[in-house]
Amino acid sequence: MSDTRTRPPEDVTDAEAERLSSAPAESDSPTGIGVLGWFRWMWRQLTSMRVALVLLFMLSLAAIPGSLIPQNSQNSFKVETWKAAHKTVAPIYDKLQLFDVYSSVWFSAIYILLFVSLAGCIIPRTWQFVGVLRAKPPAAPRNLTRMPVYAAWHSDADAGAVNAAAYQRLKKRGFRAHLGTGAVAAEKGYLREVGNLLFHFSLFALLAGFAWASLGSGQGGKLVIEGQGYANTMTQLDDFTGSAFYTSEDLDAFGFKLDGFTARYQTTGDQIGTAREFTAHIRYWKGEDDTKLTKGDIQVNHPLEIGGSKVFLIGHGYAPVVTVKNAKGEIVYAGPTAFLPQDSNLTSTGVIKVNDYGEKDGRKTQLGFQGYFLPTAPDDFNKTGPISLFPADAKPMLVLTAWAGDLGTDSGLPQNVYQLNTQHLTQLKQDGDIARARLTPGQGWTLPDGYGTITFDGYQQWASFTVSHRPGNAVALLGAVCAILGLIGSLFVQRRRIWVRATPTADGRTLVEVAGLARSESAKIAEELADLAVDLQDDAPATEDDPPVPAAAEPEAAESDPTSPADPNSKE
Repeated sequence: MSDTRTRPPEDVTDAEAERLSSAPAESDSPTGIGVLGWFRWMWRQLTSMRVALVLLFMLSLAAIPGSLIPQNSQNSFKVETWKAAHKTVAPIYDKLQLFDVYSSVWFSAIYILLFVSLAGCIIPRTWQFVGVLRAKPPAAPRNLTRMPVYAAWHSDADAGAVNAAAYQRLKKRGFRAHLGTGAVAAEKGYLREVGNLLFHFSLFALLAGFAWASLGSGQGGKLVIEGQGYANTMTQLDDFTGSAFYTSEDLDAFGFKLDGFTARYQTTGDQIGTAREFTAHIRYWKGEDDTKLTKGDIQVNHPLEIGGSKVFLIGHGYAPVVTVKNAKGEIVYAGPTAFLPQDSNLTSTGVIKVNDYGEKDGRKTQLGFQGYFLPTAPDDFNKTGPISLFPADAKPMLVLTAWAGDLGTDSGLPQNVYQLNTQHLTQLKQDGDIARARLTPGQGWTLPDGYGTITFDGYQQWASFTVSHRPGNAVALLGAVCAILGLIGSLFVQRRRIWVRATPTADGRTLVEVAGLARSESAKIAEELADLAVDLQDDAPATEDDPPVPAAAEPEAAESDPTSPADPNSKE
């Protein structure tokens, strides 16, 4: 076998080696002079992968205050409560826009810069990769012995036939091959760069989805008692949070009626009281026609999708049904009142406000009741106090205290329906002690001082819903999935090249050389080259006095030799 290492070396050019990567080249210093030069330099820095990663990290850090500090976009009442409790730092936080992190100037600036950086990185990278795909695989270097993986042998086969056979075998192996003059050049592993581009596009889509959701989403909350209905309008919502491109005028037209609620709990074992099922049974309609009803169920994590909105079940509780009569025996209040759960056993508190009681001793009077609803009341109430032992309605009880006077509902100021303003009220007493009643379904209580009676007629269940419109979720989810797929492709697919050269020698034989180059040190290129060399034995069998040299990786020699190709990863 001739000694190919004695041939005059010809270096692989830097431009040729860089074609293993489609990443755009970067400059470490400004190019040109004046304003234009600085602008080009800043643009290259902004669109580099290094700066994109820094901006992504900054965006992650910037989102932390939004998770730790109450946000106006989510709960303005909680923000005001936080400000009242932290009066010293609240003005500073206001100036820094920490109560509106995701719409702040500094968060938006990082977000926009990241968008621009990704766009400036993706566009030239994609254009360059398309050019690589359209171009032929790089021609074989003159000195193949300088490649990291190399094998050679002598054969009596015709050189042209060997090259043609190598071309066909590489094509069958999935390589993009080109048969040139005296050599075959082949390249494989383009899915690696496709994965890189897919990852970048997916990250861009992910950010775009979040931006779309932030600008075009909105949500509202509503508590509905069994037997009652809801129409998706501002007058029916308990609260509403919109966005720049989603206001109260954009609410989808639909509604539903809550026919019933099913709640089941664990009754045995260590997890007694743990919820097993929460299901709201509804009938809903779309559009303005509320006569065509469709049955449906809403469960936790299984929302009902109507039009562009989703209705989520987020909570439930009990609503005691009471009847209040004045001293004349006239019914002044009747119906259910929602009480709010305070613990996992649904110990619930609430107030009942009687605005139209009438007159008492010649003065307009109103009544208010504060109390607890206990789904499963304790046997020894005096020992445990007003607390429920189980969330299901095994032993329901309503505990009430009464107030009389002015509720303040006629002042025109908004009030919390779950709280009682006792500033202008007097608590009713009996024999000098606070008047208190413990009622089971069907029991009544005669109020002190001739204020009439209240009867605990029973109870109903209620469910609270969140009506959410968030258009960018599908885009963000698709972007996240594609980003993972792209990352897998970029990590596990190896970009590699193989050259085969068959040339006639002075002694009448043919010298067959095979060489390989991969982007990273991997045994895969050596294995592929060895398999190819074995397959070529059918078309170019080695002469008996010259057995084939097996493929071998020589990373140390390739790295130390100044004529070896440039590291294709150096530009990334």
